[in-house]
Amino acid sequence: MTPWTRIAAVAVAVMTAQAAWADKLPLNTISSYLNDLQTAQGTFTQINDDGSVDTGNIYIKRPGRMRFEYNPPNESLLVASANAVFIVDSKSNQAPETYPLRRTPLSLILARNVNLAQANMVVGHDFDGTATIVTAQDPEHPEYGNIQMKFTGNPVQLRQWVVNDSGGGQTTVVLGELQTGGNISNRLFDAPRRTRD
Repeated sequence: MTPWTRIAAVAVAVMTAQAAWADKLPLNTISSYLNDLQTAQGTFTQINDDGSVDTGNIYIKRPGRMRFEYNPPNESLLVASANAVFIVDSKSNQAPETYPLRRTPLSLILARNVNLAQANMVVGHDFDGTATIVTAQDPEHPEYGNIQMKFTGNPVQLRQWVVNDSGGGQTTVVLGELQTGGNISNRLFDAPRRTRD
């Protein structure tokens, strides 16, 4: 390789890196997007830790509220509301499993004020050629796990997230097209009770 060829190769590599960097969304842009996202609804595909796949509908009403309605044969329900996460098994007459929302990585999306520039919150900020990937955690409690969010630009849209929970499990949620800005009833986020009597 001649010196000129080396220089040309380095120049191409630098330009390619700069192009990729230009496409990586800044953290303040992503924080603004999440803070402006008041309501959203759409479909999702969930890849569970055991490799099984579920689908359903998702509803988001920030701050603090999210609802996953699963399609058959799952028919489960997950609701984040009132600072808690409730998981209902439709095949059981038991009370819902309940967890504090703040102990789950979902709290980072649903917070009243998302600030990804907060010290030690973001532990990864990458670009894969098509999307910006941000890995975030509760800076005061990294033991709660983390959430890896994927965003595309023009306009900014949340496309996917991967929750790595405190038990070592991993759940991937791939979002369909989200309809944003509509009116979603607060009743959808009422704390669920048993699905059977």
